[in-house]
Formats: sequence, structure tokens, C-alpha cells
Amino acid sequence: MESLRRLDSRGLPGDGSRRVRRAQWWKGFGEGWKGEGKPFLAIATVFTAFYFLPLEQIPVPDGRLAGATVESLALARLYAREHVLLCLVPAFLIAGAISTLASQGPVLRYLGAGANKFVAYGTASVAGLVLAVCSCTVLPLFAGIYAVGAGLGPATTFLYSGPAISVLAVILTARVLGAEIGLARAVGAVVFAVLIGLLMQWTFRKDEARRSRGEMALPVEQGDGSLRETAILLALLVGILIFANFGRPEAGETLWYRIYTARWGVTAVLAGGMGVLLVRRFGMRRVHLLLIAGATMACALLFRGTATPPFLVATAGLSLVAATDGGRLGRWFEASWGFARQILPLLLVGILIAGLLLGRPGGEGLIPGGWVAGALGGNSPSANLAASVAGAFMYFATLTEVPILEGLMGSGMGQGPALALLLAGPAVSLPSLLVIRSVVGTRKTAVFVGLVVVMASFSGWIWGLMQA
Repeated sequence: MESLRRLDSRGLPGDGSRRVRRAQWWKGFGEGWKGEGKPFLAIATVFTAFYFLPLEQIPVPDGRLAGATVESLALARLYAREHVLLCLVPAFLIAGAISTLASQGPVLRYLGAGANKFVAYGTASVAGLVLAVCSCTVLPLFAGIYAVGAGLGPATTFLYSGPAISVLAVILTARVLGAEIGLARAVGAVVFAVLIGLLMQWTFRKDEARRSRGEMALPVEQGDGSLRETAILLALLVGILIFANFGRPEAGETLWYRIYTARWGVTAVLAGGMGVLLVRRFGMRRVHLLLIAGATMACALLFRGTATPPFLVATAGLSLVAATDGGRLGRWFEASWGFARQILPLLLVGILIAGLLLGRPGGEGLIPGGWVAGALGGNSPSANLAASVAGAFMYFATLTEVPILEGLMGSGMGQGPALALLLAGPAVSLPSLLVIRSVVGTRKTAVFVGLVVVMASFSGWIWGLMQA
């Protein structure tokens, strides 16, 4: 991408004629495509193949392995259709902005290993109140703040809290499963987030001390943008991420349903605000913004009733403009693309394995659903442990854990294992664990998932005793 970033026409030599600028643009684009074109084409091809996978037209032979294979492919198709564009793309852009535009100083001051613990863990633990994301969408954000210098403790607190502490999920849990278990989920998730972060920081205190000394020996990076510009851009991107993925509540005259019905209008306003900011502060040309906005609006009118095509057009336009920019936009895109290259292949492998073993929500993989339901009855320590382990490895899209639990509880699942699965399931999954390992290593990942499983099991067991 380095050659693409040299294409800022304001810095081109020569007579400045359009022909010269156009020739040099295409030359740089060709050089950049040689370096990053193949990985991008491979990811785009795999995404397109899964998005349009015609599973309903493929005859499935009898047998558990064949059925599990279909479940695996169906889960990957579900993820491609509902999460990659609307969830992961904004998350990659946020992570890239954090790693290139944000100044390292504030991150170290508020989330670094030497930061005030009350501020660091308090800030990280309430992330889920803002970000209603799944365990996979939070990964680029976690990788971004960790790369900039956040301490392992606050970073893992954020990693757990992002998907676990969702206001809408807690409300849905209370309405469907009962107010008591909804309150227990909310309190348990906040306490878990802080405890897991503190225990991770203490367990790897020597590694963190070495990492902190290394950061102190290096000059603090100031980032490519001012604090105000970066904060506004991040706020707009987070807003787009939230409203583009706002879960559908029950119909009715409620605040959540009104927000849901207005979500695309709010998303469009936020995207427009981001475009204005990019033009005024980050060097994007007005003509590029107008072209992206016009193409997006035309696509929205052409494909009414679905948000994916206009979102794809807007994302592709922004990516192309940013990739061929020689300034901050180019460095932002390069960092975002780096996170995408690292995370997307691992997520795909994890999703396929999870689907093969456990199936989709409502489906069945190689592990029979009857085994899972039978192991989760009652409130024994083994039942709570089984619920925690199943939740830690199974993939749950945002809010899907509630109807799944409703069905399991109707089949005899105990209150304790239900809470254990609620505390472990949304926060981690097999796909996310593969990515976390690539960011912090095998030992830290194993300790993290171990803490989640043990604490969820113990909390579920205690909750079950209280409900007996």
C-alpha cells in the first residue's frame, strides 16, 4: 500500500497537468495492486462466494457429517451476510483510526499499565453500554487499543465487556427469561469484566512490566490527528457501528423500537458528518465525497429494502479514495487493511470449525444437541461447567443467545447453567479465540478463556443455589 499512498496529486512533480497526474496515479495504483491486490482479491472472492452460497439448492446426503458440513457452511454464510460489512468493516476502520490517528499519550495515560486503575478499568468495563457488538466485532477494536499501548488488564476488560454488557441484550434477557436473571447478567458481566482484567494484569505482570519499560524507552507517538479531530471521527464511526447493527426489538411504542425504525436515517446523517470531517480536516477532495455520496444514494434507491448494497458502495468508495491518498487517509486505510488481513482469515476458520462441531443457532453439528441439553440440566458443578465451555466455544451473534437459552430452558436447562452460558457465551467464541491468540499469544489467550469459563461456572452454580 506504500505505493498507493504516494498518489496525492498535490505532491506530484511535473507540470501539474491532468494527464501527468492521471498517468502517475495509474502507475502507482498498479504497483500497489501488485503488493496487496492478491490478498484483497482472495478475501473478496471468499466473501462473495459465502455471501451468495446457494445452500438451499445443494442436495445434502444423509449422515451426521454431511449435515454438520452444511451447518458449517450455513453459519459462514450467515456471518458473511449479517456481520462482515455492517459490523466488521466499521470496526476495522475504528481500529485503524485508533492505531494511526490517535495520540499514544492519552491511551497510555488512561488505559496503559501505569494508568489510574479506577479510571482504566472503569472506562473499559462500561464499553458494552455503548458498543452492542458480538465477540468477533470487538476484536479489531481490542487489537487497536492494545497495539497503541493499552495495558493487558484494561484491554482484556474491554475485550470482555464489549460484547457482554449490552443494554439491549440485558433488557431482552430480562423480558424473555425474567427480570432476576437479566439483573444477574448485568451485574455479573460488569464485575467479570473488571476481575478478568485485574487477574490478567496480575498473572502477566512481569510481561507487562517489560512491555511498559519498552514503551517508556521509545518516544511517545503523537498520532496523525489532533485529539479533537480524532475523537469526533471515532465518535462518528462508533455511532455508525451502533445504529447500523441496532437489533430489532419487539414492535410497539417503545423507545428501542423507535430508534430501530430510525436507525438508517441516523446512520446516513453520521456518515454525512464523517464525510464533511474528512474533507475539512483530513484532506479528502470534495469531488470524491460527492461521487461516493451520489453512488451510495443511487444504490439505496435502486436496492430499496436492503442496506447491504449501499453500505458496500460507500465502503468501497471510501477505501479506494483513502488507499490512493498520500496523507493521513492513506495511513488510516493501510492500518485498517492490516487488521482485516490478520483477522478475517482466522475468523473464517474459527466459524467453519464452530459450525461443524456445534451447528448454527437452531441447528446441529457433529456434537448432538441432545448431549448438550442433557448435560445442562439441574445445577450441578458439572452442568455449569458444561454450559460455560459450550458458551465459550460456540458462536453467538448479538442477541441470539436469548432465544437459544429460552429453548434450552424449556428443555430442562437449569437456572445456574443458563446464567453461566449468558456470562461466557456472548463474550468469547472459538473464532474470536483464534484471533486473540494472534494478538497476545497462546498463554494469555488460554488464561483469558480459562478465567471466563471458571468464573462463569462458579457464578452460575451460586446463582442456581440461590434460586433453589
